[in-house]
Amino acid sequence: MREFAIKDCALAHIATGRRAQTLRELRDILRDVHPGCIYHHFWGTLMRPQFSNLEYNNDFASWCFESLHDSTAAERLSAIDPADYANLEDLRQELLDVIESRLDETELILFTRPDQQFSFVRSVIVVFDTYRLLADPAELAVAVPQMSVGSIFYHFIDARRRDPVGIDDFRAWLCGEGGGYEEVCRKIAEVDPYFESLHDLRARLTGLFARYFGKGAQLENRNG
Repeated sequence: MREFAIKDCALAHIATGRRAQTLRELRDILRDVHPGCIYHHFWGTLMRPQFSNLEYNNDFASWCFESLHDSTAAERLSAIDPADYANLEDLRQELLDVIESRLDETELILFTRPDQQFSFVRSVIVVFDTYRLLADPAELAVAVPQMSVGSIFYHFIDARRRDPVGIDDFRAWLCGEGGGYEEVCRKIAEVDPYFESLHDLRARLTGLFARYFGKGAQLENRNG
């Protein structure tokens, strides 16, 4: 079985200079903004500390609630789960559809203050090699709780846009080798990567791998 190389990552932020002061302006910019902006304003929130309004878990929803004071738009945008979409263009279209629907149902035009405009930012992922290799899937029970949140982001979230079939690195490793790991792969697939913090995701995966591999790993250690 090929080895699993644990990576770490960070997100580098690139300002685009594009800003929106109304929901209509937000829609107009979203039509052609770089897809890296959509990635940043959804998935990038997981890599940033959040202290308030956690129910609005993407930047578009948070801005509508906090700056535009449009709670209806905020709730609808917050309900979008980016994991449900095959690619960023499909996610872009869902954003546009939700915003267009909100614009169609109200004639009221809400403006933010100039200092509270929505600023579009791109993310570029920077990857680091931890130089740690896993040779046996049972090692995941020990390795995952020791991973940084950057590693969890890279292997469980960012992998979905890198892998040709859109799955995380754990499933790609376990299920790609024909080693009889279908059950644990099914359990991994049930973990939603978006509506929990990276710390919570790490805890969920830690528990999952401990239940599946823990006993076998303990027996192996005693026999060794």
